[in-house]
Amino acid sequence: MNINWFPGHMLKTKKEIQANLKLVDLVIEIRDARIVKASANPDIDKLCSSKPRLILLNKSDLCEESIVRKWCNNLKSNNIDAIPVNCVSGKGLNGIKGAIDEIMKEKILRQKNRGIVNIVTRAMVVGIPNVGKSSFINKMAKNNIAKTGDRPGVTKNKQWIKTKMGLELLDTPGVLWPKFDDMNVALNLAFTGAIKDEIIDVEELAYELVKRLSEICPDKLMERYKLTELSDDAEKNLYNIGIKRGAVISGGAVDYHRIGNIILDEFRAGKIGRICIELPEK
Repeated sequence: MNINWFPGHMLKTKKEIQANLKLVDLVIEIRDARIVKASANPDIDKLCSSKPRLILLNKSDLCEESIVRKWCNNLKSNNIDAIPVNCVSGKGLNGIKGAIDEIMKEKILRQKNRGIVNIVTRAMVVGIPNVGKSSFINKMAKNNIAKTGDRPGVTKNKQWIKTKMGLELLDTPGVLWPKFDDMNVALNLAFTGAIKDEIIDVEELAYELVKRLSEICPDKLMERYKLTELSDDAEKNLYNIGIKRGAVISGGAVDYHRIGNIILDEFRAGKIGRICIELPEK
């Protein structure tokens, strides 16, 4: 599959991130716990390298806990602070204040020594589309200030949001990068919904997802779709899943578009199981 999606507003967002960095103390980058590497925008690494950074591994409830812990340890070994969170339920978000205070302790100490009492930390929230930035901000602000949606590209303009913990957040639209050099990265982004389904062949994407899940979690795939065995042929597995789910058209042929959408939706909702597509390197 040849997957690329870089609408005009993403280029504008990159320029805004660079221009607004001087307004913030640190960067909060949100990634998808299922695809920690693929959801790391290399442009954000370059743009935000001058600022301290805290990474939130969102949607950790959709991933195996042991693997999420390994990812946190992996990032920590590279001097990057990371916290597993669920921005919808709020799980893990209570650890953000302490993590930020630790990252900013030297600056906070300087401010206290100058007699500043009400210390406010300003953070820019960045990440790829549909990773949960708006849900995070809404949870932190205790109301629905930022727009949310189950599709990428909902947030278009920057906005400041105040919280009750001495933290001000600058929201930014989700941004990808102009060209994917590794199609596995592009597939992982597409699997999790970071790339609009409208620009992708759903049938082919579902085929690739079934192929991947057959390799990394065959038992979960078989259990969800009541398969007695898996074939080495992903297309045959897709066909059998379609039959099991009754996604057939006249003449008994499988409706691959329909079953493709079912599989993608169920994977993204965690109904197939808690699955990490990417594993941390040792």
